[in-house]
Amino acid sequence: MTPTIIIAGTHSGCGKTTISSAIMSALTKRGLKVQPFKVGPDFIDPTHHTEICGRVSRNLDPFMMGEDGVLRTFDYASKDADISVIEGVMGLYDGLEGTDAGSTAHVAKILGAPIILIVDAKGSSRSANASVLGFTEFDRSVRIEGVIFNRTGSERHRSMISASLQREALGWIPWEREKSLNSRHLGLKMAHETLPEESPAAFTGIIEENTNLERIIEIAKGADRRENVNVSSGFLGAVNKTRIGVAYDSAFNFYYKDNLDMLEKYGAEIIFFSPMEDDVPAVDALYFGGGYPEINMERLEKSKCRTMIKKHADDGMPIYAECGGLIYLSRSIDYEGRKSEMCGILPSDTVKMNRFQALGYVEAVYRAEGSPLPSGISIKGHEFHYTKMICDYDAKFAMKLSRGKGIEDGRDGLYSGNTIGGYTHAYFSDRFAEAFVNNAVKYSER
Repeated sequence: MTPTIIIAGTHSGCGKTTISSAIMSALTKRGLKVQPFKVGPDFIDPTHHTEICGRVSRNLDPFMMGEDGVLRTFDYASKDADISVIEGVMGLYDGLEGTDAGSTAHVAKILGAPIILIVDAKGSSRSANASVLGFTEFDRSVRIEGVIFNRTGSERHRSMISASLQREALGWIPWEREKSLNSRHLGLKMAHETLPEESPAAFTGIIEENTNLERIIEIAKGADRRENVNVSSGFLGAVNKTRIGVAYDSAFNFYYKDNLDMLEKYGAEIIFFSPMEDDVPAVDALYFGGGYPEINMERLEKSKCRTMIKKHADDGMPIYAECGGLIYLSRSIDYEGRKSEMCGILPSDTVKMNRFQALGYVEAVYRAEGSPLPSGISIKGHEFHYTKMICDYDAKFAMKLSRGKGIEDGRDGLYSGNTIGGYTHAYFSDRFAEAFVNNAVKYSER
């Protein structure tokens, strides 16, 4: 198994994201091929991992992917790496509805991977080790091999913590050197929007000076994945039989790499384009992911791509959209007192609200006959948005949610003709990907 380490935290805000990314940077700087991963459905932290490591960061989410899916993605992405570094989510044991499911600990057990625990030591000494002991004993099947103490103070503070260590200390990050190491919230900006001095890579020197990287590498070699899970052969691409255009720019950039790989597995050639800058490419279907159309709405409104997409939709081209893509396909968006026209394909208007409207995992089934995707397809995913859809009274929805909110009243997948959009960021199943690709093939053969 590829040497693997999981960087976990006692809680959100303990410095896990910055320290994880800076460790990736320090290992990459040493010439190692570092394969990054992120536990959970997050789209933003992986962009920083990808930029730092030069390898696409993958999500590992047992709820959306299942345990076999976690293993499949891990094996596929790590096959030629020197070391895999996995950034956890929230606190180590924080899972779905107070359970272990989907937690960083769950992923650690699936992969048999050792854990380095990040502890915010500010304002404590001996008590920091009591916390480590509690995390260690809470679930003994989880292997916490070492600790990095963040926001440590003077040498005296460090010595007081050292007097009662419960696990090997692998790092002491001094808060005087860089207060931002306390808790960098990277959720506001993607990697391409972040200034070099704001990037986690800017903290590489601090990590090199204050952590035992050699020991971290040694611990990573102790990964011992269980082998009794049946894993599929991964994302083996088929011969290209259709072309799918994928919107990718500063307005649309929330994509799971596994989803794109899944489309390629069933025969799609992926063609990236910018709805703000480009014409619609010569493709047989379109896929719009999430992102920030509201921040870019004036440019999206002025782009001729908007009217081209509407013409393709009227012609019956298969179009699938998620969250930000859903907003773009609606008639308009009202954002902080400003209003812009969008594509006008789906019978709805978008309004930005003052607080988030939905946050959490989604489970759904396609139930509507006549929708662009076959009835009976199951979907798992995630939703997080501040906007609200104002839909026409006769709007049609393809998805019935058993978990999550969707567009309204547990319904998602607003559709018109061969276009469908929802708030759910779906993790594509084989059946979903195959159906979407087949729709594109049928359109190309008309």
